[in-house]
Amino acid sequence: MRRRARIRQSSAPSIKADTVEHFESAMEKFAKWEPEWASKYLKMAANPWKNRILPLKLVELISLGLSVSCTNLQSEATRQHIKAALQAGSTREEIICILKCASLLAIHSCSLGAPILLEEAEKMGIKPVQRESEAITPAVEKIREIDQWNEAWNPFYELDPVWTDEFMAAGADIYVGKVFSAKDLELISIAFDASITHMYAPGVRRHIKAALKAGATMAEIMEVLKICVANGIYACILGVPILAEESKLQPKARKK
Repeated sequence: MRRRARIRQSSAPSIKADTVEHFESAMEKFAKWEPEWASKYLKMAANPWKNRILPLKLVELISLGLSVSCTNLQSEATRQHIKAALQAGSTREEIICILKCASLLAIHSCSLGAPILLEEAEKMGIKPVQRESEAITPAVEKIREIDQWNEAWNPFYELDPVWTDEFMAAGADIYVGKVFSAKDLELISIAFDASITHMYAPGVRRHIKAALKAGATMAEIMEVLKICVANGIYACILGVPILAEESKLQPKARKK
């Protein structure tokens, strides 16, 4: 009990945040083994939830995006952050929008691979089938009209404009649906691309630039990056119970 109380000490005011309680509860076992490190780490990880630079609802929605992203797919964390986001006032529409973003993130497979495909094919004298002029791509045109077209998409548009249009038809809903403000949508997008499981530098730069243009402050953007760092806690949440279980089976592994 004394060790747990030590972990909860903080100079910040006490704020009801279910996720912080979840972090503390999940780290109880670790705190018994390494109380000082656990206390320091929890203080750092909980910072974005306690300092109120971003609204708690947005912190939870960003955390949900990091957990459910197609590059991460953390089941337990996804449930935790959906629950906490709802408690913080998020709507089902907002959470669904996060799930859409998490799915559409997979487009970076093409952002990465299509330019390489074109470059390597050119070196070998292989030319792509010219289909761009024949294709009818209304969704692509819509994305261009609302100034959301990314030049990094040109290579896969060149290779398959019809499929690209199908993708953009799904993606356009994020921008025209107005579920989030332009600023909040860019902050969410920064998190997806800066995530420790993604780290897509071109996207991070693009969305930071757009967020600043939409009125985000440097402090708000830094909070998004801090939430990405806090996501590292799931390494301990995943590994500590397994270590505890296996240590019981192998007594020699226990720390004296």
